[in-house]
Amino acid sequence: MLQSKFIYLACSPMKKSFLELHIAVLLAGFTGVLGRLITLNEGLLVWYRLLITSVTLWVLFYATRKLQRIPVKDILQISGIGFISALHWVFFYASIKYGNVSIALVCFSVISFFSSVLEPAINRVRINRVELLFGLMNVLGIWLIFHFDTTYKLGIALGLIAAFFGALFPILLKLKMTRINMQTVLSWQMTGGFITLSLVMPFYLKAFPVESLAPSLSDFLWLLVLAWVCSVIAFQFSMSALKKLSAFTVNLSYSMEPVYGILMAFFLFKENQVLNKGFYMGTAVIFSTLILHTFWLRRKLRSVRIANV
Repeated sequence: MLQSKFIYLACSPMKKSFLELHIAVLLAGFTGVLGRLITLNEGLLVWYRLLITSVTLWVLFYATRKLQRIPVKDILQISGIGFISALHWVFFYASIKYGNVSIALVCFSVISFFSSVLEPAINRVRINRVELLFGLMNVLGIWLIFHFDTTYKLGIALGLIAAFFGALFPILLKLKMTRINMQTVLSWQMTGGFITLSLVMPFYLKAFPVESLAPSLSDFLWLLVLAWVCSVIAFQFSMSALKKLSAFTVNLSYSMEPVYGILMAFFLFKENQVLNKGFYMGTAVIFSTLILHTFWLRRKLRSVRIANV
């Protein structure tokens, strides 16, 4: 009995990580809906999101004394990763603007495929064939959607680019979190993303001009929800989970984000009325991948527990 209790306690940090991860996924599921509710274009939307989030993080973590002093080299590297994450959000919200919430969120699931290839390449380890198979299943789901309906081809293309950047930046951040606490990494990531995106914005706005740079009152309120709830709170849960779980597991678990986001889009925007059978076939394949991955992880963890008995 004592041995069983020891095994349970040893596994508790892993269970906590999975709980934190799925809370983050639940909160992230609302970001797609916010992308539709906020009328700003994708560039300004992300710029304001980063501005509010970075200021909030500095105030919060400075007050709680959780920030580390780090070398300039690390600051520059994390800032570069922040720019990659900013590009991910710009393309993600562009996918919503040029497609719809459901299309953007389903394309987001292809992150698992990019993770299965990028993580081994960056960490110089062998590709996990099972993870690659799950990733390819998600690619099949996207192909089914695109094959049966080319109406949203631009939205799908933008969503796939967003998925690539979305797979890349957590892998790079995890390398930094081995030496630097997550509060410091997250603060510099958001700040670096804001600064680098600010440098690009004049060129972006010249290519995609807007009537007004300032958000309306309703846009500002939704931006606060996006920055504080879906960014500050969700990112802390996600990065805490990333300490114990692989980037692939984190990214594949984010395949649940479309479940919540799509259901919200169906309810709020009636998007189910404009999607055809290809969307549902592809989505079914992607959701099946998530279920299979969950069973595979449980089996893997059970094998580890038995081996440690």
